[in-house]
Amino acid sequence: MEIVYVYVKKRSEFGKQCNFSDRQAELNIDIPPNPELAEQFVERNPVDTGIQCSTSMSEHEANTERFEMETRGINHIEGGWPKDVNPLELEQTIRFRKKVEKDENYINAVLQLGSIMEHCIKQNNAIDIYQEYFDDEDAVEVTDEAPSAKTINVFRDPQEIKRPATHVSWHPDGNRKLAVAYSCLNFQRAPEGMSNESYIWDLENPNRPEITLKPSSPLVTLEYNPKDSHVLLAGCYNGQIACWDTRKGSLVAELSTIEFSHRDPVYGTIWLQSKTGTECFSASTDGQVMWWDIRKLSEPTEVLIMDITKKEHLENALGAISLEFESTLPTKFMVGTEQGVVISCNRKGKTPAEKIVCTFSGHHGPIYALQRNPFYPKNFLTVGDWTARIWSEDSRESSIMWTKYHMAYLTDGAWSPVRPAVFFTTKMDGTLDIWDFVFKQCDPALSLKVCDEALFCLRVQDNGCFIACGSQLGTTTLLEVSNGLCTLQRNEKNTASAIFERETRREKILEARHREMRLKEKGKAEGRDDELRDEPPVLNLEELVTKAEEEFFDIIFTELKKKEAEAMKKRPKSLKQLNQDTDEEVQGEEEAEEERGDGEGEEGGSGESPALGGQP
Repeated sequence: MEIVYVYVKKRSEFGKQCNFSDRQAELNIDIPPNPELAEQFVERNPVDTGIQCSTSMSEHEANTERFEMETRGINHIEGGWPKDVNPLELEQTIRFRKKVEKDENYINAVLQLGSIMEHCIKQNNAIDIYQEYFDDEDAVEVTDEAPSAKTINVFRDPQEIKRPATHVSWHPDGNRKLAVAYSCLNFQRAPEGMSNESYIWDLENPNRPEITLKPSSPLVTLEYNPKDSHVLLAGCYNGQIACWDTRKGSLVAELSTIEFSHRDPVYGTIWLQSKTGTECFSASTDGQVMWWDIRKLSEPTEVLIMDITKKEHLENALGAISLEFESTLPTKFMVGTEQGVVISCNRKGKTPAEKIVCTFSGHHGPIYALQRNPFYPKNFLTVGDWTARIWSEDSRESSIMWTKYHMAYLTDGAWSPVRPAVFFTTKMDGTLDIWDFVFKQCDPALSLKVCDEALFCLRVQDNGCFIACGSQLGTTTLLEVSNGLCTLQRNEKNTASAIFERETRREKILEARHREMRLKEKGKAEGRDDELRDEPPVLNLEELVTKAEEEFFDIIFTELKKKEAEAMKKRPKSLKQLNQDTDEEVQGEEEAEEERGDGEGEEGGSGESPALGGQP
């Protein structure tokens, strides 16, 4: 069927008919050139004009609408039963099954479907559609690709008043989620109205947190239980230990009592390797390490005071700010302190004094990160002040390797879980440094500016490909590193082990040399003391005091005479003349008196006195 539409219009509305005809070209206007107009212009030479081989296109920008995902759950229940049969009643279901099994249609249907199912099972046994063909191949050394990293996702603090992200923890099953703790660590400077909430994020949905954790005090640390991914352990700003079960909701499931908790913010919490999976321990700047069982958080099971003098005085304890526990060494753990000292401890010590084994000193400020190498637990990494240092348990006096002093303060660090020679550090200028000391030792292999504000924490995923960094404004950035940084290189384990052993041996030689020099200096000092002790005292104390007093007064009198002489020189001339005139007058009077006395003496010599004249 054709659809036809006829347009109707009057002839008069078309206007005058156009009649075209051919004719010769005509010249309407002719403007001759005027040389005088050339004086008003300046010739431009040379003339540059950009020419493109493609047509010029205008540029337009448009903001697309944000795609928001929403997670919804579906509950599957048993179905397919007739309305008169209750699936919860066991007797009714058994009776109905027996009735159906006797039906001939049921038997024919099972036989017909059985052959089809058998064919599918045989196919699955013959061909594995999920087979990985290159699983058995050795890892290929990647050298051509330069180290790089790219941002995968950004998780921003949804609160209006932004808070620093102080700790990050990966979900133990599949690493599909990220738990982030938020708190303001500036003492008594937290803004009014600041939220206490922390969040669990789904990596595929950065717009909205999946679960909101609502504590009574801001969380400083947050850790997933490796044996039960629904349970999280947190250390609060007020010193309490909190525990969540995500199956029960956002509120705290277990909370330690304030009387038996820490007295400072809890900076470190770690799950212990136990059969029950409920044991953990915590550390705080109040100088205490406490062991807990989350089934009974009313009080700690054990307390250790970080007093390196081994006198168990809390006032002498060093404030703990980082913790390290390696599951392959179940009795040992390490504590990084505010004073820059690493304390190595053994939990199996009989007394608290025996539990503190040794110390490692080398940092000028708090140790924000402390972690053993996952391949060589004898070597561990510390991050504090402006450097990151690698230590060996065999060398206690100094670290075996260290980075240069950076301009910005270092805030956190971690080893790569797949490469023994790679570790990561974050700085206050918002930079993430990736170090590979097999490739380069003086500078980081890759330095990446993540954000403008300071980075406070980082955590590496178990496969070493993804890194989560938390910033001062509560922004958690998810980064993916290149294959070369998350793939084990050929002979890397042997190379890293050789470097650790070589540097440890070098430090031991230097320690022995320094020890020998100190002994020599001590011997010389003791020899000088003995010589001084053997010499008899020449002067006693009273003579020394008398001599010192005489010298003191001699100096004073000398200075007084100098001052008098200077004062005499500075007197005015008129005073000097007046003194001279006075001296001359006095001298003249004295001379006159002398002359007068001489005249009287001469007159008495020419005459006789009456007494003398009466003698014969």
